[in-house]
Amino acid sequence: MSTQERVRTDVTSAVLFAGGRVIDGTGAPPFSADVLVAGNRIVAVGSQANDRAREIPDLQRVSIAGCTLMPGLIDAHCHVSFDAPRSNDELFFHRRPALAAIIAAADVRKILCAGVTGLFDADSIHDIGVDLRDAIDAGVVEGPRMTSGGHALMTSVGGTAGRLIPDQGLRGYAVVVRTRDEIVTEVRRQIKGGVDWIKVHVTGLIPRQRARGELTVWSFDELRAVCDTAHGLGIPVVGHCRNASSTRDAARAGFDMILHATHMDEEAVEAVVERKIPIVPTFTFQANLADYGDVVKADKGLQELFRREIADSAETLRRLHASGVPLLCGTESGFSLTPLGDWHYRELEVFVRDLGFSPLQAIRAATCDAARALRMEGEVGSVVAGQLADLIVVNGDPSTDVTLLGETDRLIHVMANGRFVDLDRQDLPRRPIPGWRTSQYSSEILTRDLVRDKGMKRS
Repeated sequence: MSTQERVRTDVTSAVLFAGGRVIDGTGAPPFSADVLVAGNRIVAVGSQANDRAREIPDLQRVSIAGCTLMPGLIDAHCHVSFDAPRSNDELFFHRRPALAAIIAAADVRKILCAGVTGLFDADSIHDIGVDLRDAIDAGVVEGPRMTSGGHALMTSVGGTAGRLIPDQGLRGYAVVVRTRDEIVTEVRRQIKGGVDWIKVHVTGLIPRQRARGELTVWSFDELRAVCDTAHGLGIPVVGHCRNASSTRDAARAGFDMILHATHMDEEAVEAVVERKIPIVPTFTFQANLADYGDVVKADKGLQELFRREIADSAETLRRLHASGVPLLCGTESGFSLTPLGDWHYRELEVFVRDLGFSPLQAIRAATCDAARALRMEGEVGSVVAGQLADLIVVNGDPSTDVTLLGETDRLIHVMANGRFVDLDRQDLPRRPIPGWRTSQYSSEILTRDLVRDKGMKRS
């Protein structure tokens, strides 16, 4: 049966989802209930839904017997403008502004069709994120509701791209700031441009590094300058932190959310717990490389490094969660290891498998709690009367197995802002774009020893 036969996709008045189970996103056990949506809001849940439905003449009744209705997923860490680069070189030097925007506008529909009705685009190339968010809000582009950062703030030490980051100016998703005045000016410039968050790359990598994790590349006073400036204009600050001192300093400086937060020590834990700062561990990238790296011929050493990063951080993150720190699901989708539309459920699986969350706790981390990344706590992320109608219907019970959320054939309905998404619409097949991907002469260096070891002869 096609989506068009199952539902009227043009409905903006009233819909009653009847006969299914409900996972409300709060962590409560599933329950049987009908759910009434009118306009773009959930009007009633349970017996009140049926009472109110009887008063509506032009009501569409949708049977979801045997299925689960739940909040749409919210991915709290994406990069929607990147288009699955295999390297920083490809991302920085092979992405043309207009074409990158066009492709991003197509890609956000893939995300929506994967059951993700909200996302945080942490940083972007060519300032695409803010414009794409506004195009979605205006109904020009079909996609999840978004919050967006601008260029990630970096010092001249750089981030994770090493010497590809210049000593000043813009490169890819990054902007280098060198003085307090430049920090203040850039934060104000981004806010004037419409960002929802200011992102800071608090840690980075340097050649011949000996420190565990990444290296803190900002001073505490510099981090305070970012927060004071952004908060003075009503905008929150998020940090990329992959060592203990960066997480500690970001928390003390007033950051509102922290990405990764791996390799923490006791001081970092205390700083985060004291302030209850939401953490987005973002393990999907590492988990995909560790678990499926052989498929893409990844380096064995890197696979083991990422596997260890998850294992070494798991106990600390469990402690944070037990202490009341919100942990949010974010996947860093947008890279070649995490293409948009494919892996948004995966962080829930990692939360259950590696962090010891129950499936319902993981679902809460990807819905109700993840609404913080949208700056819409209490507005989306739960099946509660009065909230916006961002909902999905899944064939099966994700409260017993969160990996069901990754099986697209089980996704029966997606409703975004009260409107059904046409899941049967076929996208055009994509062909290679000249100059868009990096090319390489070979996957290995052709030494004579390599030829000899493989027993090859000249043809």
